Amino acid sequence: DVQLQASGGGLVQAGGSLRLSCAASGFNFADFSIGWIRQAPGKEREAIACLGGIAGGGSTYYADSVKGRFTISRDNAKNTAYLQMNSLKPEDTAVYYCAKSYFGIAVESLKLYESWGQGTLVTVSS
Repeated sequence: DVQLQASGGGLVQAGGSLRLSCAASGFNFADFSIGWIRQAPGKEREAIACLGGIAGGGSTYYADSVKGRFTISRDNAKNTAYLQMNSLKPEDTAVYYCAKSYFGIAVESLKLYESWGQGTLVTVSS
């Protein structure tokens, strides 16, 4: 079974930082792109970052809303992906999920994600 578990969420003040982790199992982690998706209260899910697998040549995708503030990375030896979030804003408040795509390259569309994990809540206070 493909399993993904996000962790590291919490309460942080505006301007602060958090680092989310995504532990994965049940598939060849290094071969697939891994992304971060968030859902804010009352809003649709938004794909915010994605990092390609080995075959993806280090390809990345960032949504405009997080570009320059968030950085996605991965440790294939640990089957773990990360999302470093800096300069957090109240509008970043959301449940954050990690997900496995169908492909090796970074993807943008939510439709290209095959499996999702349970999310972790990030709350940014003003």
